[in-house]
Amino acid sequence: MEDEEKIISAPGEKELWDEVTADFRTDPDPLEYHAVLELRERRVILEIFNNHALGFEAVAYTVFSSYLFGRSEFRFSIYNQGFTDEIGKFFGMQDVVLGYRQFDERFVVKTNNQQKLFELFSDIKTRDLLTFLPDLSFGIVEYTMDDADGKAPFLELKIEKAITDTAQLRSIYNTFCSVLLSLEVT
Repeated sequence: MEDEEKIISAPGEKELWDEVTADFRTDPDPLEYHAVLELRERRVILEIFNNHALGFEAVAYTVFSSYLFGRSEFRFSIYNQGFTDEIGKFFGMQDVVLGYRQFDERFVVKTNNQQKLFELFSDIKTRDLLTFLPDLSFGIVEYTMDDADGKAPFLELKIEKAITDTAQLRSIYNTFCSVLLSLEVT
């Protein structure tokens, strides 16, 4: 029997993170964690994987992802220097420099709309949080859906570390949701 999807739904952010924190109290270092965080009709998927205890090559990551309503042509991809990314070639994305020294030195940034990306990352809190996270990739990706719509856009932030500190997860969640909201408002 397939496991049911774990949905954590709450009327406010504090209650949502109280429930996530309670989950981690019962298992503070899970090998896998998957939950749909539902707040004000917005669903964000949180996935954590950490195989350090299995004796295999270490694979660990934390992913936040959410469906993007609307079918905007805007695309972006941010990843650490040295990471190879072929996805940008499919969307005609160009390398850009945003003009924020620390951010530009740390990441390769690609987009098909430099002005929109500049507006999206003009908030220093967003840039600072991303700059101080371990290796990551962040952008709009497309996944094939089960329904007739074909591929659908998702905002996805993948961090190459299993993060289980709920205060840090909440901070990342807030930044992720801020970018998500900015994408859906514009």
